[in-house]
Amino acid sequence: MKTKSLLSFSPSGIYCPEADVQIDPWRPAEKAIITHAHSDHARYGSKHYLAHKDSEAILRLRLGNDISLQTVEYGEPFYINGVRFSLHPAGHILGSAQVRAEYKGEVWVVTGDYKLQDDGFSAPFEPVTCHHFITESTFGLPIYHWEPQETIFAEIKEWIAENREKGITSVLLGYALGKMQRILTRLAPLDYPVFAHGAVYNVNERLREAGYALPPIQQVSEVSDKKHFKGALVLATGSALGTPWMKRFEPYSVGNCSGWMAVRASKNRLNTDRGFVLSDHADWNELNRAVEATGAENIYVTHGFTSVFSRWLNEKGLHAQELKTLYGVEYETENTLSEA
Repeated sequence: MKTKSLLSFSPSGIYCPEADVQIDPWRPAEKAIITHAHSDHARYGSKHYLAHKDSEAILRLRLGNDISLQTVEYGEPFYINGVRFSLHPAGHILGSAQVRAEYKGEVWVVTGDYKLQDDGFSAPFEPVTCHHFITESTFGLPIYHWEPQETIFAEIKEWIAENREKGITSVLLGYALGKMQRILTRLAPLDYPVFAHGAVYNVNERLREAGYALPPIQQVSEVSDKKHFKGALVLATGSALGTPWMKRFEPYSVGNCSGWMAVRASKNRLNTDRGFVLSDHADWNELNRAVEATGAENIYVTHGFTSVFSRWLNEKGLHAQELKTLYGVEYETENTLSEA
């Protein structure tokens, strides 16, 4: 990409030379605009951060209460060295935002991560017209197609009810930030005990303390008698699988909420009993709809099935190119099939 462009790609991430600011940098920067609080996009070490106000509680939890952080509302313009920026709903998780950058009539949009389904907790995705559109492609293959989330949550509720009848603990896996708040919101009202892994509990409590409407849950480590887990729901991250931590719930059934569950081999590889196809990312059709809605002449495809999706867009007559980034690294390491 030409360095004269409003945004360019440097070894540190997406860079705006005119404003001297990085967007979701993967190396410490002087000024960083953050699309959302997942740790592959919000990294420690930058001097000044800017994000949507709904990201503040978790950014301070993960990066430190004393970080230099400015927050803005969706659609609120802010200027850096004459470049007009604004944040717009991405629908990925609470506080997730697309970054719109405009200078001398040239408009770029950086999506971070996004989904078009309205999960009922995070602000729903809003398309932003632009000339240049940077999109993820986590599920950029035609095989990934999400059913209505009402269908998926009906399946989850039925699974929990069946386990309760048998006196079995339901252990439901998902990423602590985003997926678990969506699950809690959609399963409410909860008429059975709900416990959580420490990672899930800490995120949930920090958001509750910040004023977000989430039901209270109990941390697993605070329970001394295992009989309380019988027939209960336990929320955990994928990192808990295969650890001694799980033994206290026996007998239990494990369900995993992830877009990767659309592929049967993924469920089998994780040794889970049920796979629920629930993702906080756009599926194939949503990716295409999002690109079309922007009217962008140039599309830059990052993290995921970049070569397939960019080739598809070019075949449709658009100008697309794939870009290698460090976003999405967590999907391949700590919580491989839980964050997505």
